[in-house]
Amino acid sequence: MLSTTGWVGKGLLSAAIIILITGAGGSFGTVLRNSGIADVIGDSLADIKLGIFLPFIIAAAMKSAQGSSTVALITAASILAPLMGTLGFTSDTDVALVVVAIGAGSMVVSHANDSYFWILTQFSNMDVKTGYRLHTVGSLILGLTAILVIWLIYILKP
Repeated sequence: MLSTTGWVGKGLLSAAIIILITGAGGSFGTVLRNSGIADVIGDSLADIKLGIFLPFIIAAAMKSAQGSSTVALITAASILAPLMGTLGFTSDTDVALVVVAIGAGSMVVSHANDSYFWILTQFSNMDVKTGYRLHTVGSLILGLTAILVIWLIYILKP
């Protein structure tokens, strides 16, 4: 018989919160996609001239709102795919940089609604406050550094 004191029980207890948060994040992402918010955001942002920062901002907003990098990637790509020509991303290099910018945005601001935040804090015995100071701020620095490098490549491309 399984108990919460055995290694299987302890593993299930440690993983349960992570699984629940991941499921909730995925559900919220589906609601965002199916609600038509992608169309509203896309139409609103098509007129704003943000260049390569737009894919990053959309992915970062999605990641911060619902926590899942995967959902942020898919949602941002769904919003941007029909707008690529309108936004001026027509060359193969532009498309590749948009993809990388979406990836950079999906890494930004990992916090309590991100299952990876809980994996990191729970399995390293880190308290939540320390997780925010180290992991959340670290993921912000990582994403901002990435978009700055992407922007430099974008403005310096031949």
